[in-house]
Amino acid sequence: MPAASLLPLFGSAAGPGALGGPAGGGAGAGGRKAAGPGAFRLTEKFVLLLVFSAFITLCFGAIFFLPDSSKLLSGVFFHSAALQPPPPPPPPPGGQPRAPAQPGGGPAAAAGSLARIRADHERALREAKETLQKQPEEIRRDIRQDKEKLLQDARGRKEAGAPGLPQRPFRQPAGAVGQEPADPAVRQRRDKIKEMMKHAWDNYKRYAWGLNELKPISKQGHSSNLFGNIQGATIVDALDTLYVMEMKEEFKEAKEWVEKNLDFNVNAEISVFEVNIRFVGGLLSAYYLSGEEIFRKKAVELGEKLLPAFNTPTGIPWALLNIKSGIGRNWPWASGGSSILAEFGTLHLEFIHLSHLSGNPLFAEKVMNIRKVLNRLDKPEGLYPNYLNPSSGQWGQHHVSIGGLGDSFYEYLLKAWLMSGKTDEEGRKMYYDAVQAIETHLIRKSSGGLTYIAEWKGGLLEHKMGHLTCFAGGMFALGADGAPNDKTGHHIELGAEIARTCHESYDRTSMKLGPEAFRFDGGVEAIATRQNEKYYILRPEVIETYMYMWRLTHDPKYRQWGWEAVEALEKYCRVDGGYSGIRDVYNNHQSHDDVQQSFFLSETLKYLYLLFSEDDLLPFEHWVFNTEAHPLPVLHKDDGNKEENQK
Repeated sequence: MPAASLLPLFGSAAGPGALGGPAGGGAGAGGRKAAGPGAFRLTEKFVLLLVFSAFITLCFGAIFFLPDSSKLLSGVFFHSAALQPPPPPPPPPGGQPRAPAQPGGGPAAAAGSLARIRADHERALREAKETLQKQPEEIRRDIRQDKEKLLQDARGRKEAGAPGLPQRPFRQPAGAVGQEPADPAVRQRRDKIKEMMKHAWDNYKRYAWGLNELKPISKQGHSSNLFGNIQGATIVDALDTLYVMEMKEEFKEAKEWVEKNLDFNVNAEISVFEVNIRFVGGLLSAYYLSGEEIFRKKAVELGEKLLPAFNTPTGIPWALLNIKSGIGRNWPWASGGSSILAEFGTLHLEFIHLSHLSGNPLFAEKVMNIRKVLNRLDKPEGLYPNYLNPSSGQWGQHHVSIGGLGDSFYEYLLKAWLMSGKTDEEGRKMYYDAVQAIETHLIRKSSGGLTYIAEWKGGLLEHKMGHLTCFAGGMFALGADGAPNDKTGHHIELGAEIARTCHESYDRTSMKLGPEAFRFDGGVEAIATRQNEKYYILRPEVIETYMYMWRLTHDPKYRQWGWEAVEALEKYCRVDGGYSGIRDVYNNHQSHDDVQQSFFLSETLKYLYLLFSEDDLLPFEHWVFNTEAHPLPVLHKDDGNKEENQK
């Protein structure tokens, strides 16, 4: 507004008439009558309104556009509220009156209240700005996650009202301990494998106790970033092997370490898959074998810390999780930020048992939702690609493998059905449909008569088979009994053919130990042709298949092949400080990788021990093995009712 326009207003208010001068009461020269009441309402009031509007606009502009506007806003609108005296507190439970509060709480209390109000308001403004910058689908996702968190919190509060986990009478499943082998030669070989376990364990205890793994050449601890700051992977992984081998003193010292030292309250990013199969699986099986309550408590505690990994738009979990903050993400190398089929598909067995042992259905709900997502999707040629985006719920790159990135997903479909007492028909159908697609599109036979499982990349086959894929021989044989259309014999035969191919991959090396991957192209069969595929890191998958084939056929060649592997391990992998992997299995000159993997104690040695044991030790009708060889009991629908009746 021009400054000149304000002059009549101020002139009428401060002129002589206003001061009681000569013109004060009449209609003298100068026309003072125009400054009467009527003229003021029509002109000056309008001008006042314009001035007031400009002032309000200026104030609100400062509030919302000045850099420190949040503080200004809190000072303008909340200053008086901060000075209101708080309501008097209720009397304490003992009936003693509290000292009377001073009005307003004193200057310090008022200042503290004002600071808290300002901080709360600043946080609210920041959250509002962040929300306005999000896309609509992000806002909807956040709302879903908030609802889910409230549901989890409500369940947690409900459970917190009870003193710890619900009481559960322990009944050891059949076959936790078996009979001595009747054949003295077999018994002698089994004793040798137990001695191997003792050598691996004693050196871990001597040089790396409490750490994740052992470096047997350097004779010091080794830690992988897969476990973040969680320690003791070898201890937890070996618990059930120690129990099954009746190494009672070693089991006792491992249990005491878990009780006193196993800590999950760490600020660290971990692999959800690896921590689940090794730590959760190891603790669950140790509980089911021994009945020691500490293992159930620790398993459920860790399972609860893994739940935030499922806080994605689809419920497909993240691969990596900070177990303190609950923030998850996927591997940066994964196709389009996808989750990995073998990782999110290898939680089912453990999470079903977590619900069974804790009484909390949330664990089971999480893994059943994964199936719902998968069943809604179209599968290319009936196959499951290795990558699935947890935000969009769509497949990533169309790469299919029964080895790395895909393997244990198929294993868990079958074992979920078996573990349910063969009542999980959804898991059964998904497994046999997948096997049919694998047979049609991936299984091939070489010119030399070796059956192998190729990898599928966008419709093209890569004629390579990984050591990890060799587990499939045991899987096909294990699932033969429920195969549709009278294909039981066919599945057993398929398992035997894969076992033979994998044995050839061992037999065609200088050390009689299998490479990480082997190929069927360029005139070679079951041989690694690339340097980065020639290593052996104490993997168990070939021996795993031998064990299943022996149990299901009792063909003596599987025990013989297993013993050949024992001799090779002793000759090339055993060192003074434990057992080490090999960098090149085709080179007679030993080059160790200096790592004793925790799965060597959990899987490789356990499967060898079972291969030379009677069938009454961990019998298949009562137990299933998770992908880390941790035995979990078959669950029957009436198990819960039996337990309730026994209370």
